[in-house]
Amino acid sequence: RYDAGKDGFIDLMELKLMMEKLGAPQTHLGLKNMIKEVDEDLDSKLSFREFLLIFRKAAAGELQEDSGLHALARLSEIDVSTEGVKGAKSFFEAKVQAIHDASRFEEEIKAEQEEKKKQAEELKQRKAAFKELQSTFKQ
Repeated sequence: RYDAGKDGFIDLMELKLMMEKLGAPQTHLGLKNMIKEVDEDLDSKLSFREFLLIFRKAAAGELQEDSGLHALARLSEIDVSTEGVKGAKSFFEAKVQAIHDASRFEEEIKAEQEEKKKQAEELKQRKAAFKELQSTFKQ
């Protein structure tokens, strides 16, 4: 819902907007610290897995009471045991679809390249045939 870029990640600006919509706005530094606390792959954005990690940490009592992540977990009220499964399913289905789309795109590119090679070979053969014909007229 908060992934405005529809790229499967929540970046700093999307997190900022999300926190404002939830009624718990954060400072720029606070937002960076929120991401840093659960950013396993160090890409400075939240993946679905990292987003769920917020709620796991909250359930385990590992978040500071005054942290932005604690506020996010409290305001969002997501049950990881149910939503995590559904979310993971749709996340992986989207990944599989993206891979499928990418491979289909690659197949189209390969087909175009093969067609260009075929056309280049035909042109080469026509030129060779023309030169052969031309040589018969020169004699």
